[in-house]
Amino acid sequence: MLSLEDEHLLRQKLFDLRQEHRDLDTAIEALRASPTCDEFMLSRMKKRKLLLKDMIQKTSSQLIPDMNA
Repeated sequence: MLSLEDEHLLRQKLFDLRQEHRDLDTAIEALRASPTCDEFMLSRMKKRKLLLKDMIQKTSSQLIPDMNA
């Protein structure tokens, strides 16, 4: 069971990760629209976005209480 402080920290981390994910999505779209699109940078940004998605899922699952069957 998480303490209130731990839950607050996880929720803040989740908020920050989601914000970074959204910001990165915006940056990827802007880079794609650029006539001088750097494919290497685009690839790195997409990989970072996937990593963030995994981190969001992991953090979200930590907030779900364990259920004893």
